[in-house]
Amino acid sequence: MSAPGRPKRESFERQREGSPVSRPTHDRWTGAQMQASLAACLARWNGRSPLWVFGYGSLIWKPEFDYQARQPAHIHGYHRRLCLRSVSYRGTHECPGIVAGLDRGGSCLGMAYRIGAADVPRVFSELWEREMFLGSYRPTWMRARLRNGRLVEALAFVVRRDAFNYSGELSEDELVGILLRACGSKGTSLEYLQRTVAALHEAGLRDPHLERLVHRAEHRASKR
Repeated sequence: MSAPGRPKRESFERQREGSPVSRPTHDRWTGAQMQASLAACLARWNGRSPLWVFGYGSLIWKPEFDYQARQPAHIHGYHRRLCLRSVSYRGTHECPGIVAGLDRGGSCLGMAYRIGAADVPRVFSELWEREMFLGSYRPTWMRARLRNGRLVEALAFVVRRDAFNYSGELSEDELVGILLRACGSKGTSLEYLQRTVAALHEAGLRDPHLERLVHRAEHRASKR
């Protein structure tokens, strides 16, 4: 599904600690754009069946919506990656933070939520307000295998590589630097990563790359 109102992208990838940050050119999506995107996503829903949502970052530890059930799940074709600069929740325009996106390739362990049919319009509207206000994701239906072996079709928010804040080529050293200095309206980028790793552990899931980043950031912070 192509996203309406595509913003102009200004890459954050070459920003280094201590370098000036220019304010990116983009606009918050309008209500009409949000509604068009949501309607396109739900176009094939029959209005009677429950729907599934796949969470891979903050949706694991802070879903903020009603659900009937949740289970660990595994998807293929996309992997979790710290590749989306946050200019609101976990950083600012002057000091952008970093959060996870689903990027192409590999696979990802996360949490699948079953949303009751009666709750779908409200819950999905809330999800769009939370995740889609900058148009940085492409809502995508994909197959997810639940821990009990069942295959379900689940909605996931896949990062748009043409988004103004996509930064998929940052090195681990650059990521650690961002984790240590960026803070937004919902807290620091490091806290976001720590809570994601902790939630994965609580569900019996692992992400060695994120665990290594947390360890490196915490070790470097302890040396300050």
